[in-house]
Amino acid sequence: MAQVMMKDLNKKYDEVHAVKDVNLHVRDKEFVVLVGPSGCGKSTTLRMVAGLEEITAGEISIGERVVNDLPPKDRDIAMVFQNYALYPHMTVYDNMAFGLKMRKFPKPEIQKRVQDAAEILGIQELLKRKPRQLSGGQRQRVAVGRAIVRHPQVFLFDEPLSNLDAKLRVQMRVELKRLHDRLETTVIYVTHDQVEAMTLGDRVVVMKDGWIQQVGEPLELYGKPANKFVAGFIGSPAMNFIDVTINDAGGLWAETQGLRVKVPPVHAGRLGAYKGQTVTLGIRPEDLHVAGGGDPAEYTFDALVDVVEPLGSEILLDLRAGAHTIVARVEPTVRAKVHETMRLALTPDRARFFDLKTELAI
Repeated sequence: MAQVMMKDLNKKYDEVHAVKDVNLHVRDKEFVVLVGPSGCGKSTTLRMVAGLEEITAGEISIGERVVNDLPPKDRDIAMVFQNYALYPHMTVYDNMAFGLKMRKFPKPEIQKRVQDAAEILGIQELLKRKPRQLSGGQRQRVAVGRAIVRHPQVFLFDEPLSNLDAKLRVQMRVELKRLHDRLETTVIYVTHDQVEAMTLGDRVVVMKDGWIQQVGEPLELYGKPANKFVAGFIGSPAMNFIDVTINDAGGLWAETQGLRVKVPPVHAGRLGAYKGQTVTLGIRPEDLHVAGGGDPAEYTFDALVDVVEPLGSEILLDLRAGAHTIVARVEPTVRAKVHETMRLALTPDRARFFDLKTELAI
């Protein structure tokens, strides 16, 4: 396997600057996920690594080789596409063997590689079928198998699970993670689904408008987001954002209409410079709970229940605190009623604050 280096990578389409100064080091045998909303540049970045898009500026190296001017077939990569890209007139076996046949591999070697890949993916009984006879999940496994038989240095995945139903996506996520652990391969994986990114990636790269916003391990992005965009994109349901004014009244307080909580000590030092100014308070739904006797009063507030969403293992509450709409994730034993006022408490050390103008974490 091999590392992948991207240095000052840029891509322009006429007036559209799709990828902007991307610098990324994907380590050998690492599973790196590029995630972001549609149009953020993640698929374009992947296609430049694959050689399917020309590079406007910058450099890509795979292993020790700079591959800017190499065609895809000479880059020693294998790509799995969103739409599977299987040949409908060929059997599963022939689809998986096609690339090896084109490279003039000996027939016994082709048979061994296809059988080995089929065994890894559990599709031995499908080898004689045509793609139209397969389910979506089976087609996806065949597409992955076609990549495996190449024994490439790097695997590239472009939203491979987006066409599958929710239950199958969960199953395939587990299978892809097991596959990576078994093959010990270098993987670059693109998705718009932050749950996929968090569960699959050794590291996650969050992109927006062509820029890398933050690179880190999943729990690092969740717990220490670099800016408001990352904080809102990572985590489901999304983080609640409330614009508050920092006031000094026997300690620092974050205040707005219908909400007044004390600034947690862990943030007090940095927020001292924001006295009298407005900042954005971020609270994750799972960091809110129904207030009890053990919760300090300075971290509690009243909210009116708008919607109750029971999900079995948890309940999501849509509430209004003054003029602000927030979501709380609470225990399934909570008995909440629409139009009822509830006293909520936040976990103070988990609160986040962001600069109103730059949106950077404070």
